[in-house]
Amino acid sequence: MNDKKKIIIVAAAFHPVLSPRSFRAIELSKELARRGHEVLVVTRHRDFDYETLGRDWKMEVERMSPSRLPKFENYRNRVFSLFSRIVTRILVLLFEYPNIELMFKVNRVLKKKSDYDMLITIAVPYPVHWGAALARKKRHRIATTWVADCGDPYFNTLDSFKRPFYFRYIDRWYCKKPDYISIPHEGAREGYLPEVRNKIRIIPQGFNFNLEDTLKADPENPVPTFAYAGGFIPGSRDPGPLFQYLSKLDMSFRFLLFTKHAHMIQKYNPFRKGELEISDYIPREKLMEILKTMDFVINIDNNAAVFSPSKLIDYAITGRPILNIDKNFSGEELLAFLKGDYSNRMIIEGLDKYHISNVATRFLELNVGG
Repeated sequence: MNDKKKIIIVAAAFHPVLSPRSFRAIELSKELARRGHEVLVVTRHRDFDYETLGRDWKMEVERMSPSRLPKFENYRNRVFSLFSRIVTRILVLLFEYPNIELMFKVNRVLKKKSDYDMLITIAVPYPVHWGAALARKKRHRIATTWVADCGDPYFNTLDSFKRPFYFRYIDRWYCKKPDYISIPHEGAREGYLPEVRNKIRIIPQGFNFNLEDTLKADPENPVPTFAYAGGFIPGSRDPGPLFQYLSKLDMSFRFLLFTKHAHMIQKYNPFRKGELEISDYIPREKLMEILKTMDFVINIDNNAAVFSPSKLIDYAITGRPILNIDKNFSGEELLAFLKGDYSNRMIIEGLDKYHISNVATRFLELNVGG
């Protein structure tokens, strides 16, 4: 029996993009190709040598056509900059602009594809799923099995603004099309429409790692050294309480922060004796090596059961103690961590289920009749 599958993965975010959804597509496609399956990745158009990468990773990478939608500039003038941000926010909220273009680009690509064993679409953004739903017909299935992979529910968002009601109709329409909807953890199930929850399968974020790497000895830092990697969201993943406490703390420490939202904590700097080092996102491999040298790492909780940041898996892989900061943060637990007491560390159970080999197997098990 020939177990080789033809698999097409559609992901807006892919190498060299640094994001959880990009890592999802990268690790999954590499593992499936490593097993000998015929893998085609369809991604956004970007100026990158995908032909060479495809040869190196033993897969094919196809770019969608370039975007035709105008982009709003980041003006230096304050008034123009504010106007640009407001207009951009309104367009995103009301029309999914500019990501709505992906719906038509994905549809255009998938209408030309057929006879695949599996179609895996990866969101965010959700127009990737919508484009696949538009292309998939009774007489043009594209693949035997379609798995719509979702990081977060579309409507149960952490955004401070609710999505317009009319997107609910699109969400309900598209959810009828895939054979399965994969989500990273059980808590997210409640974020989906009741009528499609029977399609949901739990497939966590997957990474290629060696479990023995998590058993390294504790680092020796001259002062308590810790890190946070990721974004901030006002009202949910809010850095305010943490930085308010640190700004008043009278002890030496070193805090490494990897984020695109540094503007949200500028008012809390400088600290009394602490040292804050702010960096943009860096490649995951480099970040992991840095995190392994920390005394501990920080997770700022989303304070919502349907959301679980994938950074927790990376944190667990490093083997460093995790301090989880939720809405009830008081500073006492952080002070204990700074003094080397990790008794209240966050525990991530069953780390092996996040290994990409197990994650890829979970996807392959969904292949109907396969």
